[in-house]
Amino acid sequence: MNKQEKIDGYEMLNLQLKGLLSEQNYTISNLANASSLLWDFLPNQVYTGFYLYNGEKLILGPFQGSVSCVEITMGKGVCGESAEKCETMIVDDVKKHKNYISCDGRAMSEIVVPLVKSGKVVGVLDLDSSEVGFYDEIDEKYLEEFAEILCEMTDFKFFEVA
Repeated sequence: MNKQEKIDGYEMLNLQLKGLLSEQNYTISNLANASSLLWDFLPNQVYTGFYLYNGEKLILGPFQGSVSCVEITMGKGVCGESAEKCETMIVDDVKKHKNYISCDGRAMSEIVVPLVKSGKVVGVLDLDSSEVGFYDEIDEKYLEEFAEILCEMTDFKFFEVA
């Protein structure tokens, strides 16, 4: 898909997410449906899902894809690094990233977006592609919007740190 098609697709995706979440705010249901929306929208994905912060580490949440790592220590791997720094991270080639944790050998690039609710990191949105250099600034912008919508419309009380 070209740049404009990608932008248009993400704008529609974020509208779909708002509509999907408008009637309820159940954490697990919302995360499961959000991962499915992304899985269906983005080609060449090997993992699309969430890790949730339990106050100590990131724990595997709803996702689409193959079996994945269950726990990630804060600061470890791209997910732990993104959560600890509270910033989106794009890794063009996971084989060249020193702090990468391999959960699926098919993953070639990754983007991780922190989920922030009431000023606290409650988890991360993690996407892995089978293509090197798959994610760019368009993905970053619209996935950050996606994460904001999700956090605004979802009750993360079971996962918030007191």
